[in-house]
Amino acid sequence: MSADIAGTVDGPTIPFHMIDPAVHPDPDMCDTWRQLREEHPVVRCETGSGGPGFWALTRYRDIAAVYRDTARLSSEQGNMLGTLLTGGDSAGGQMLVVTDPPRHTAVRRMLMGAFSARAMAPVVDGVRSATRTLVAGLVEAGGGDFVADVAAQIPLVAICELLAVPPSDRAAMLEMTMAALGADSSQESQEEAAQAQQEILLYYAGLLAGRRKAPGEDIVSLLATEEADGARLSDAEVLLNCYNIIIGGDETTRLSSAGAALALMEHPEQWERLRKDEGLLDPAVEEVLRWTTPVTHIGRTATVDIELRDRGITAGSIVTLWNISANRDAEIFEDPYRFDISRTPNRHLTLGHGPHFCLGGPLARVELRVMLEELRSQVGELVPAGPVERMVSSFLTGVSRLPVRCSAGS
Repeated sequence: MSADIAGTVDGPTIPFHMIDPAVHPDPDMCDTWRQLREEHPVVRCETGSGGPGFWALTRYRDIAAVYRDTARLSSEQGNMLGTLLTGGDSAGGQMLVVTDPPRHTAVRRMLMGAFSARAMAPVVDGVRSATRTLVAGLVEAGGGDFVADVAAQIPLVAICELLAVPPSDRAAMLEMTMAALGADSSQESQEEAAQAQQEILLYYAGLLAGRRKAPGEDIVSLLATEEADGARLSDAEVLLNCYNIIIGGDETTRLSSAGAALALMEHPEQWERLRKDEGLLDPAVEEVLRWTTPVTHIGRTATVDIELRDRGITAGSIVTLWNISANRDAEIFEDPYRFDISRTPNRHLTLGHGPHFCLGGPLARVELRVMLEELRSQVGELVPAGPVERMVSSFLTGVSRLPVRCSAGS
């Protein structure tokens, strides 16, 4: 698939099908991103239906610069293109990820203690124990669906530990989070996603009432009782930030974990390297994050007129940062289409950059490292056992089903 770039008076534009959920699983999108990086790194995209249109950035350096520029490019209107094109995010200014400084700085500072190494210790212990059991179960069964049996379970354990979700509710929480972000372009799917989002908020409303009366050591209690800028968060702010933590922490790590297994099967020489050398675990985590890039893009809104690579972007314009393209930019990554678990340096943008760098990034890295540790210690052969199913989404990318066959390592 080519980008089908057309010229206009103001410069080149590309058609709206670039963000059609159905085109992103297409391997030919790699060629589209490469063409845009080389020929039109800042390009205008039109919807063709009278909608607002948007700007797409595909070069690493441009995207990193915009991530840092919170003064001129705001998050408060939303950070997903689908939301921005339909009027903006109603959680703007209340949920951390769609809040600008100085409010963003104050709430982030309040939350950082919950993600310290000391606070994370019991969570990591729980992740390690659960992952060891999950991988052992996969090996004992001789294989299964790696997504459902392993990748989907690990981040759920971590996030539910952080938020102190009772074990009896965790399976239902997984179903809700998958539905909330798994929507395709169909009306039915989008309605199901909206319903799941409401169910998540209602669930946390129930938890919040109890935590305000009897707080514990979890993040819900912290959000309910601590202060930012000298005042406690409102109920709406607490609920929206709980939603943000469980959606962001569960979905993206699940996709990168499943993507790790797929990449190792597609590159068996890298699997053998990992099995033989424990010292490759940390660089392997970074390469998995770069290679999978679960969040394809992040959106911003220009607050003033700006210029990027000689293209004039007016105040109020939607600007999208395509991480999935930046992480294959040959200006930054040598041989970027090669999966190399020893790659260093590896300054990918998978976890964001600047003030909005993912708060749970360190936990995501731990989860991936623990999973890779358990795979290399418990698994010998790891091979595909059926067709791979991929997500249909313009915001998330990855596999939704990954049948594998495996045997115990020696």
